[in-house]
Amino acid sequence: MAKTRIVVMYGGKADEHSISCISAAGVLRAFDEERFEPIPVGITKQGQWIVGGEDPRGWNMAEGLPVVEKTAGARDVVLDVALGQDGFFARNADGTMESLGHVDAVLPVLHGPYGEDGTIQGLLEMMNVPYVGCGVLASAACMDKHYTKVLLKAAGIPVAPGITIDARTLDLDSKFAANGDDLVAQVEAAGLEYPLFVKPSRAGSSFGVTKVEHAGDAAELAAAVYAAYPHDWRILIEQGIDAREIECAVLCPKAGEEPRASWPGEIVLDKRADGDDQFYDFDSKYMDSSASHVEVPAALPDDVLERVRETAVKAFKAVDGTGLSRVDTFVTADGDVMVNEINTMPGFTPISMYPKAWEATGVSYTDLITALIEGALR
Repeated sequence: MAKTRIVVMYGGKADEHSISCISAAGVLRAFDEERFEPIPVGITKQGQWIVGGEDPRGWNMAEGLPVVEKTAGARDVVLDVALGQDGFFARNADGTMESLGHVDAVLPVLHGPYGEDGTIQGLLEMMNVPYVGCGVLASAACMDKHYTKVLLKAAGIPVAPGITIDARTLDLDSKFAANGDDLVAQVEAAGLEYPLFVKPSRAGSSFGVTKVEHAGDAAELAAAVYAAYPHDWRILIEQGIDAREIECAVLCPKAGEEPRASWPGEIVLDKRADGDDQFYDFDSKYMDSSASHVEVPAALPDDVLERVRETAVKAFKAVDGTGLSRVDTFVTADGDVMVNEINTMPGFTPISMYPKAWEATGVSYTDLITALIEGALR
């Protein structure tokens, strides 16, 4: 019996390039290869699609951050949009094209812009190729934290108070220092309380994020906005929430089915016990295994855990989610739940919350991948 052939895409032009590579390595190692034939397609940081490069299954974070590069044996991938599922080709050294065969579906293990933002999804829709994960609208809306909040608030789901800044209107020559007083005034007018978190609207949650602790410090606030600017011109300034950050994995392999929520989990920042003023940044998330660990279910009362699950499913529906998402929430000491952000292609690294949450809920890594692929197939 012929195996189902799945293009697994990884890498990409976003800041999360290397994390996508590690996620893809985990996914490929978890594939049920008795049923599925993976076709790994890497995307370089310059946006070049290749096959036949370095095998991502050999990558692991302990050896550093991997990068997709066009090696000697790699070939460019060329698409013929009109041929749909038969439109994937590799260009040989002599310029001739070789079909990659019929593709049953695509699993885009891509994080951030140019992969998790509706761009790849739109291309695959145009080709009429089935794919795993959220569609164009949900992908684009959840990539942009500003518009995520707009949709969630419209659905009656609480979110952190904040304002949105268009950094294109600020004084770049002064690194926004000239705008510091005005930024402080906008924060005060919105009634935001310190500490603040300044973050790019359309970037991974680990990039360009700064905690601003000193009320009224124009220089500190301007510097935080400038640090976010390389990642996006639309920048959020949000009030820090005195709450625990609880993450919930949502699974809905087939469009139209009722989404399911995992047991909510918590990233415990171990170095806080040593007095470090730490938040969950890139290093503690990916690079420093001693900085944090995952607890699923989170140490919360059962009724609060259920409230997080219900909120996660409601948020997933509000953005028209399909396939999978990780809904990140804040849970206050009073048990109130608000949504921080939604990741439509969450990390699948060995220490990532999404697969760990489902494993704790009774769904193995391999069964999770299988369910997602089967749900996308026609």
